[in-house]
Amino acid sequence: MKLKFLAAMLAYTAASYAQAALTADQVKTFTLNNGMKFIVLESSAIPNANMYTFFKVGSRNEAPGITGLSHFFEHMMFNGSRNYGPKMFDRTMEASGGANNAYTNSDVTVYQDWFPASSLETIFKLEGDRIAHLSIDPKMVDSERGVVLSERSTGLENSNVRMLMQDLNSVAFVAHPYAIPTIGWESDIKAWTQKDLENYFHTYYAPNNAVSVIVGDVKFDNVKSLATKYFGSIPKRPAPPAVRTVEPEQKGERRLFVAKPSATSANLMVAYKVPEAGAADSYALDVLQALLTEGKTSRLYKALVETQLATSVGSHSIDGFDPGLLYMFSVAAAGVEPARLEKAMLEAIDKVAKDGVSEEELQKVKNAKLLGIYRMQETINGKAQMLGNYEVFYGGYQKAFDAPAAYEKLTTAEIQAVAAKYLKKSQRTVGVLAAKED
Repeated sequence: MKLKFLAAMLAYTAASYAQAALTADQVKTFTLNNGMKFIVLESSAIPNANMYTFFKVGSRNEAPGITGLSHFFEHMMFNGSRNYGPKMFDRTMEASGGANNAYTNSDVTVYQDWFPASSLETIFKLEGDRIAHLSIDPKMVDSERGVVLSERSTGLENSNVRMLMQDLNSVAFVAHPYAIPTIGWESDIKAWTQKDLENYFHTYYAPNNAVSVIVGDVKFDNVKSLATKYFGSIPKRPAPPAVRTVEPEQKGERRLFVAKPSATSANLMVAYKVPEAGAADSYALDVLQALLTEGKTSRLYKALVETQLATSVGSHSIDGFDPGLLYMFSVAAAGVEPARLEKAMLEAIDKVAKDGVSEEELQKVKNAKLLGIYRMQETINGKAQMLGNYEVFYGGYQKAFDAPAAYEKLTTAEIQAVAAKYLKKSQRTVGVLAAKED
């Protein structure tokens, strides 16, 4: 009864949001002669705007010897250019009432600016200058190299999931660069040369390798004029080299154990091979992930947390240009051996492929997905992230507006079918992190 009530409430809320949802015809685009594409959405609800710039470069584009460079340039992009010295990017933006952030993953590096709409030209000056004239000063490189090395060691020490995921990736992928950790390997970070840095920047930080999304209290014609003024003269460069390696088919379960003496509870991670973003099964897999791990009504929460085998469960997946992984993980409760937790976890996962899911379960998750889409559209930040993700990974921002219908038409049979297709023993890698082996 509780599940039916929750599904009904989610459906009602999602329907209410849908009436005021963003439509594709509100979005405008243009592309400069150098190949840099801009997506613009005028939204005057508040006097603010943002600029999200997606560069198609991540650890997927690295190789042994230069791992971690994508993440490193996320740092360097804030450390000086021709017209703005070290740290002046942040100071200039803050003086104009703005703020910023950035993130790097296996496939993209994204720079996020938030600011009063009246500061739009200042933001364009800042962004154009660092793309065209980034300073790769050796002294600043050495300083940031130390920061990254510290970030790497601290992050692995403080996060069991991060440590386990890093080592699991290197087992799950035997050929593809998805095996490379985004932050890089320690020996590579210490050994990058000035030539490595310069070559990497000039290869991937090209205007024709970027998409910029501007949302907020702006006018399309003004955005286009400023983009032409501050980005138009940046030269187009040859297309970056394609990632040619295709991960061979996995034909059997792979396993690893990570010893971490400071671990107080065992961590279990099970990762399955799944297709790239935008593949035919993407929406069904997204719903399947939610059914298994999201919320207290999810299958793994009921099977592991409610039975006191685990203190928490979770999952992780990201949009990728190539086939990747769907991770599911749990933390063992006190006194619970990893083998016992694994048995219960795999039984719960396998049960979906064997017995399927109910209509009520599916409708609840579909309603939640629809609600999530509409809530994302409530903010200029959500709109920018959504439009950028679909443009970069799904073949065009227009695909974002197909998502509600794609979720709604999913059936229980389709969910069971993708579970059987992808969540199978031959396609999984199982990792355990604990203080010591059993």
